[in-house]
Amino acid sequence: MNFQELIGARYSVRAYKPDPVEEEKLARVLEAARLAPTAANRQAFRISVLPTKGREAELRRVYGRDWFTQAPLVLAVCALPAEGWVRKADGWNAAEVDATIAMAHLILAAAEEGLGTCWIAAFDPAAARETLGLPIDVVPAAFTPLGYPADTPGPKKRRLLADLVHKERW
Repeated sequence: MNFQELIGARYSVRAYKPDPVEEEKLARVLEAARLAPTAANRQAFRISVLPTKGREAELRRVYGRDWFTQAPLVLAVCALPAEGWVRKADGWNAAEVDATIAMAHLILAAAEEGLGTCWIAAFDPAAARETLGLPIDVVPAAFTPLGYPADTPGPKKRRLLADLVHKERW
């Protein structure tokens, strides 16, 4: 599948089979995140791989939907602002953007492997912090289940390109 087909085929999976994810596939998904572009190549993110079996109640505190823990794994991408590139002009820190770029690479690589994901930002940050055992200087950025889809994609609703692109000036 070429890249255009891949991005067209990827969808937010909300039902998962309990089948385990092969270590080789997980490694390729994580490698895609490692290779993601980051500001000044700082790689100011980390990924936690969380098996769901036996941790369903704990993980549902992070995000309460039942399908969140159907997959055998949940991945959490976290930003490390202390390692992030900072723009001198205004002090903006790129760490959370770096983490989200890594997540984008991760979910596309998962789709290429036949695995499903669903980008989750509507999680409980306090529960995420506690579940992951995060130090105060680490920011949970996004979560996704990782497993084999047990559903089928519906139609994608997207704005027209003309509604999203400005040429030369806003």
